[in-house]
Amino acid sequence: MVFSSLLFLFIYLPVILVVYYVAPRKIRNLILFLGSLVFYAWGEPVYVCLMLFSTLVDFIHGLLVERFQSRGQTRRAKGAVASSVIINLGLLGFFKYSDFLVANVNALLGTSIPLLRLPLPIGISFYTFQTMSYTIDIYRGEARAQHNILDFGTYVALFPQLIAGPIVRYGTAADQLTHRRETVDSFAGGVQRFVVGLGKKVLLANTIGLVWSGIQELPVEQMPALTAWLGLLAFGFQIYFDFSGYSDMAIGLGNMFGFHFHDNFQYPYESKSITEFWRRWHISLGTWFKEYVYIPLGGNRKGLGKQIRNIAIVWALTGIWHGASWNFLLWGVYFGILLMMEKLFLLPYLRKAPSWVSHVYTLLAVLFGWLLFAFESLPQGLGFLKAMFGGFGAGFVNGDAVYLLYTNATLLIILVVGSTQLPKRLLAKAMELLQRHENAAVLLQNIGLVAIFLISTAYLVDATYNPFLYFRF
Repeated sequence: MVFSSLLFLFIYLPVILVVYYVAPRKIRNLILFLGSLVFYAWGEPVYVCLMLFSTLVDFIHGLLVERFQSRGQTRRAKGAVASSVIINLGLLGFFKYSDFLVANVNALLGTSIPLLRLPLPIGISFYTFQTMSYTIDIYRGEARAQHNILDFGTYVALFPQLIAGPIVRYGTAADQLTHRRETVDSFAGGVQRFVVGLGKKVLLANTIGLVWSGIQELPVEQMPALTAWLGLLAFGFQIYFDFSGYSDMAIGLGNMFGFHFHDNFQYPYESKSITEFWRRWHISLGTWFKEYVYIPLGGNRKGLGKQIRNIAIVWALTGIWHGASWNFLLWGVYFGILLMMEKLFLLPYLRKAPSWVSHVYTLLAVLFGWLLFAFESLPQGLGFLKAMFGGFGAGFVNGDAVYLLYTNATLLIILVVGSTQLPKRLLAKAMELLQRHENAAVLLQNIGLVAIFLISTAYLVDATYNPFLYFRF
């Protein structure tokens, strides 16, 4: 089940909201926990057991860490943390990377070990990181162990951010699990955030995604450079509006139930360096790797050489986290190298350069990164790169490429503007002008939200293309 589906919008969500708000406050976590299990089991009923196992393991380990520390048994507390991390990474590695390792062993040694071909449990990369951070935070003294397994299970299984984040650290949610207060303003704000995310996903990401899918089907040897560039640009917009739209919906749903999650995107395509880009894109993942890998390795405290090493490790792990394929590892290494270059010498020049120069550099660097991300087959990716520079002799432009640009020009303009803060600023300005007519301002805003919801629903009625790109991670 996905958020941008008629089943979710008109059956699941209304039912769970009604049951949740009708129920006494003391059992609302139970409602959320059971409702989240239903949401997860809708697509993968078998793997509910895996998530419950992970929940139980980390709940017990959290209690053990707390007990050992209270007794001054630091070594045993470290052992409990290590045990939790090993079990979690073992589950993630087995289900996500076993076939990748087997296939590479077969290729390297000429063996024929059969692949397991296990389907990837949806959301395992996200909830595994959350449960690992729980025991680590208890050991660090940044969180207290949860003694109610139902409350802890609610944190792990919470359906708004279960499938594709944002990754919510336990310390952020701990107080909200037991002391949150649902308000009309929070609910209304959540509905607004959800509808905006739905529009970004359905009306923008899906529409430009169809353009990318169409270009992918073209013979790359006959593709003019303009078509290839339009295709890569389309993928860049699709993945941004797809994932940021999902994050908006997740944050909005959290608000509806009284939870408050941090933003996961802050207009990353406005960035003027790769360093800045990764402070704005998938913020919760970057924060997780910083807090649990980069800083424990020493961060930037032990000299430039070790800092470069730490960046390399973090970005190799970031790449392979996204998928069990060499292209994802190369994608991580690519951005790691760019970040090292900026750290070593490039950032001062980018800060002194004209704004448009640093912005163009960043966008081009990100686009070439998306090329690695989009093609799991490296030969296909290299072929597409060759087409982008006219390497197959198809030229820069032809009639089909001009038609493709012309028919999608309005959409591309909307996407460019929508990926900046301009719409937000214009809306704030309009609200400021209408501040003396508060009712009119609220009415216009609500009309806009209703229009987005109705148009999105109309799209979904006949839609056959409605993927969430980050579900596979």
